[in-house]
Amino acid sequence: MPRLAFAQSFWDGYDMLEKPVRAGVRKAMGKFQALSAAELNADKGLHLESVVNARDARMRTIRITDFWRGVVLAPDDGSDVFLLVNVLPHDDAYTWAAKRLYSANSATRALEVRDAAALDALTPLYETAAAQAPTLLFAHVSDGTLRELGIDDQVLRAARSLVDKAQLEAFSTLLPEDQLEVLQYLAEGFGPDEVYRDVVAVRRPADAPAEPVEDLATVIANTSARIRLVTGPEELAEVLEKPFDAWRVFLHPSQRRVAYRTSYAGPVQVTGGPGTGKTVAALHRVKHLLGRGADSRILLTTYTNALAAGLRDMLGLLLDGDEELLSRVDVTTVDAYANGVVRTRSGTAPRPIGDREQRQLWEKAVKQLDLPFTSRFLAQEYRHIVLGQDIRDLDAYLGASRRGRGTGMGPARRREAWSGVARFEQLLRDRGETTHLRVCARAAELLAGAPAPYTHVVVDEAQDLHPAQWRVLRAAAAPGPDDMFVTGDPHQRIYDSRVSLGSLGIATVGRSHRLRVNYRSTEEILAWSARLLAPVTVGALEGEGTDSLTGYRSLLHGRRPQVQGYGTRQEETDALVDRVQALLAGGLAPHEIGVCARFNLSLDAAEEKLRASGVPAVRVKGQVIPGAPGVRLATMHAMKGLEFRAVSVLGVGEGSVPFAREVTPREADPLQHEADLLRERCLLFVACTRARESLSVTWSGTPSPFLPPLT
Repeated sequence: MPRLAFAQSFWDGYDMLEKPVRAGVRKAMGKFQALSAAELNADKGLHLESVVNARDARMRTIRITDFWRGVVLAPDDGSDVFLLVNVLPHDDAYTWAAKRLYSANSATRALEVRDAAALDALTPLYETAAAQAPTLLFAHVSDGTLRELGIDDQVLRAARSLVDKAQLEAFSTLLPEDQLEVLQYLAEGFGPDEVYRDVVAVRRPADAPAEPVEDLATVIANTSARIRLVTGPEELAEVLEKPFDAWRVFLHPSQRRVAYRTSYAGPVQVTGGPGTGKTVAALHRVKHLLGRGADSRILLTTYTNALAAGLRDMLGLLLDGDEELLSRVDVTTVDAYANGVVRTRSGTAPRPIGDREQRQLWEKAVKQLDLPFTSRFLAQEYRHIVLGQDIRDLDAYLGASRRGRGTGMGPARRREAWSGVARFEQLLRDRGETTHLRVCARAAELLAGAPAPYTHVVVDEAQDLHPAQWRVLRAAAAPGPDDMFVTGDPHQRIYDSRVSLGSLGIATVGRSHRLRVNYRSTEEILAWSARLLAPVTVGALEGEGTDSLTGYRSLLHGRRPQVQGYGTRQEETDALVDRVQALLAGGLAPHEIGVCARFNLSLDAAEEKLRASGVPAVRVKGQVIPGAPGVRLATMHAMKGLEFRAVSVLGVGEGSVPFAREVTPREADPLQHEADLLRERCLLFVACTRARESLSVTWSGTPSPFLPPLT
């Protein structure tokens, strides 16, 4: 009986197929498994056909529906394993299959694929330019060394034509995964021995044959981390029913070299745009660190409870529910961890208050002292300067740097501001309350000087953490090799935090990695969303320099975002209902659709209209409700960390995005004004990049000034 395996290239597109096509895939694959090899070759229903003029003679197609074909790599060696590599419209399937060549990597022994036709067409063009270049990218590495690292003749010819890393990037979608990783490592200055250790050795199975083999079943077995072999009908039904769950912790090649590096000399920083797999890389780093020793204890932490819950679920999936391994990892938010430290080590239970209560206390302090500042200004001074620099008294405040604040403060005004800070903190003490950041400051004090409770700290969504929170994390693990692994994206910074990691003892110089390939959203959605940030400069995660989306791209393609204005809010909401109903009719499940807006008031109207039209709806507050049927509705802030096949962003109009109340007047503080506008712009960017396949952005009245011009 033929056995069926699924390549990652199949999963990348499967979840985007319309419902009838996915049903056709399930039916065809079930039929496939039920046939013998002889029956398979003779079967008229599946129509197993060769591909004319294919670069790989093993290429076949099978019938999915009248207009869709599955592309299958068939064995030519008497084995019984078939590999499903893609599902495409009829003509596209034959074109795609004819160009691809599958082979076994001579070093890792894994199955890999390339666009052989495109490589043959592109390489001569680069060779012509390279003949005039003073230096070549890989001139320092011999042919023999490259071959030892798994570079074959076709890729070697292409590599010898490259002048710089930008040209290597241009080839990246055409090259086999393992070979691309080798070349990327070498281009970054790693030596051949390091590349073998960090790329080849970690991918080559311990029981791999001494010599390369082309036997398809063996090569697939050597690629088990990226190919799933299905052994029975029950497993087939399960994996096709929930492909996203089955593959959401899959590690793509660009992330593997970061996550499975044997060891780092100190803290590591991984940045990248939405969907580049930073979270997946962090989870795999946890897995790698757990395997380093039975006494390793790890703190896996992030910003919000919803994100922490997601990390907990994904880690359980990655570790196959191994209770012993999971018991050595604490997954929580930074604030919750700090609260626990204070509660355990001081014997007191902190009572932190929320933002609304803090605003009320600042207003009270300003009014009681008749201060010449707004409550907002003082709250920002407290957050950025006092807590940001861990200032404890007036003398320290008088001498503190106020870099990043746009309003000058002489000694007299600083004394007035400090009186407001002192009154605010006294009001908190009188109520027996505190703030989350004050809890973090206290936790860092309690951890100082004591043995660090963790061997490693892994931080996800690091861009929104405040210096007070970083001090807690720095104290949670002793400085040294592999102490901290930090992932984040400054383009998704939606809270007002300014950090210099180096000043906090978290120096990542020489240990920074940037991921640029999005594995979630289509290129059309990414390109449009990136235009939201094109007019501005975004500061780097570590606080020095800038970050860029240059080179950020997706390998997936789909529809262009729908951008539409309406005369009234009611018309906009009615159009949303029509759009959601069309998505449901097209095969999407309700939970695969997300609706977001800047304000809960807009969501209230949307929820009412959806329910009235018979569409189930679920509000997302804090975290997604697993298994609850319904379209998800969330504020833009609550969308962080979520993703949906289709997203509708409502109310993107002037006055709402940016929200005037959240933006400091330019005349009060020009630097804070720009920082507030950037934060609001990033918030819209985050909301739009939650979409995997379909994005709609709408407004009533005048559109937001952040929106790119309509074309």
